[in-house]
Amino acid sequence: MNFTELKQTSLTEWGKIKNPSGSATLIFVGMATCGKSAGAEEVISELKKNLSIKKVKFEIISVGCIGLCYLEPLVDVVKPGKPRVCFGKVTVENVSAIVDYILSDKIPKKLVIGTIGEKPLNGIPALSEIPYMKYQVRRILKRCGFIDPENIYHYIANDGYSGLENALKMSPDEIIDEIKKSGLRGRGGAGFPTGMKWAAGRQAGAEEQLQTTTVHNRTGENYTCSEQRREKLQTKYIICNADEGDPGAFMNRALLESDPHSVLEGMLIAGYAIGAEEGYIYCRAEYPLALRRLNIALKQMDDLKLIGEKILNSKFNFKIHIKEGAGAFVCGEETALIHSIEGKRGAPRARPPFPVEKGLRDKPTVINNVETLANVSIILQNSARWFAEYGTEKSKGTKTFCLVGKIKNTGLIEVPLGTTLKRVIYDIGDGIPEDKKFKAIQIGGPSGGCIPKNLLDLPIDYESLTSAGAIMGSGGMIVIDENNCVVDLAKYFLSFTQKESCGKCVPCRVGTKQMLNILEKITNGSGVMNDLIKLQELAKTIKLSSLCGLGQTSPNPVLTTIKYFYNEYEAHIKDKKCPAKVCKSLITYSVITDKCNGCHLCFKNCPQEPKAISGEPKKTHRIIQAKCIKCGICFDVCKQDAIKIE
Repeated sequence: MNFTELKQTSLTEWGKIKNPSGSATLIFVGMATCGKSAGAEEVISELKKNLSIKKVKFEIISVGCIGLCYLEPLVDVVKPGKPRVCFGKVTVENVSAIVDYILSDKIPKKLVIGTIGEKPLNGIPALSEIPYMKYQVRRILKRCGFIDPENIYHYIANDGYSGLENALKMSPDEIIDEIKKSGLRGRGGAGFPTGMKWAAGRQAGAEEQLQTTTVHNRTGENYTCSEQRREKLQTKYIICNADEGDPGAFMNRALLESDPHSVLEGMLIAGYAIGAEEGYIYCRAEYPLALRRLNIALKQMDDLKLIGEKILNSKFNFKIHIKEGAGAFVCGEETALIHSIEGKRGAPRARPPFPVEKGLRDKPTVINNVETLANVSIILQNSARWFAEYGTEKSKGTKTFCLVGKIKNTGLIEVPLGTTLKRVIYDIGDGIPEDKKFKAIQIGGPSGGCIPKNLLDLPIDYESLTSAGAIMGSGGMIVIDENNCVVDLAKYFLSFTQKESCGKCVPCRVGTKQMLNILEKITNGSGVMNDLIKLQELAKTIKLSSLCGLGQTSPNPVLTTIKYFYNEYEAHIKDKKCPAKVCKSLITYSVITDKCNGCHLCFKNCPQEPKAISGEPKKTHRIIQAKCIKCGICFDVCKQDAIKIE
């Protein structure tokens, strides 16, 4: 089957979804990890039960994550002749309201979010116009939540594999030139230009290949070495890095669960461009749904001859393997990842040589992350010029981010590079819950930095974030408010990287431990001002001398919090107080006597035995400081606001 026939078959399949015939109602349910964890499977079961009783003709289609994680479970309904309507926070208890809409057109206002692909219906806005979606530009995520990720025809019908078809009509050099023109930079770390990496990968081994045909010195005749030797010299690899390990980050997981073929298509294009015929997807085993959908996608590709030999009737051959990682954060580093695929301990090595010169099995290897490869697909499906319509001069295109933490609208977003932090936090994220004050945003995970309130107008691009002491990383954004302690936050991230260090190099193994000891000393109330000088000196040494990116970037959270929140460190050291009232050694819990009515809730819920709270019912209580473990339960359960934290 050629691509034209494949596309026509796909359009026919998609047409059944886009324009359902007869009286069947289509129901789309978000079944990525976020939806399933919120109860989407139970919602589907209840929908089937209710609709069957009512004898409604229906079809339920499982889709991926649209990004509205704070509104999961999500259910979209398409009635014959009606627009697609999106409902959020659907539970087993309110499924009946969805069924009533299907039967009577009565829209449950408390559940409805918006209409999709249509004009507003009965005063209901289009989904694209709600604040969370209005300021996004969805290119990578355009199919997520709209197609069945386990149906390859849905992907092909929505421009899928047209990028590969276009690529196979071009020369490898033309493809690489197009990627360079697009300005695409790696979406998993420091943002190295993808086109430059591919060019190096294509050039790698060229001298060896030239030596496969030499001239005999005496006779002047051409001498050609064996085909086996030639094949060995020409072997190259493409690796998709899906080892997403940052706390609070799930961009790659969501994309693999919702639109796996976009990444696989990018791998095929990359392989063709650099001259590779084999690729690996390195995905952590903690992503079972992503792995399952990748395996399904590869089986479908094999059935349609989109992998293997003579892909789309061309001379291009390519096969893809899946390698499950064991969850080591350090294996996100390229050389550690390669060692893991080879069955070795996941530890980095010194560079150079870089993987493009000597990578997997000592062969030239190009490693791109999940989102980078998905961008490759849309660039070849459209054009470099189209891709570069958004972004800044040096940071082109859009970027996906996970917006989590102390933010009202948590979820997966995609915005043009250059968008400000303020736009993301207040327009898309809708600000901080409970009218708390915004304090900072941690960008780039354990390798990133903490950006304060006075830099909210900072554009999100590679250069601006680096100048502020952070990095783009894979795209994690953790918002913190006035109740978060930045010293405690820095300690948490440093503790994470210290535990995840492979221990191979001394600066990372010993240096991060020493920094962590100092932070623990500060949060325990025994810090001195000279500790801040030691922290910065250690950080500088670790950044300059660590073997890999894990160690080189691990001090970033500490350095940025010292830079922007020096007064908070001073409070911990000089005043022996935690302004956010988080660090247990620096706070005390006490009862405000004129507010306590002796309800006894604090006593009943105190986990200590014997209790750290004394007092009879209906009489003023007292906290016994020597027994108090600073768990905060008394503060949480008190309905009289009678517990004071100092």
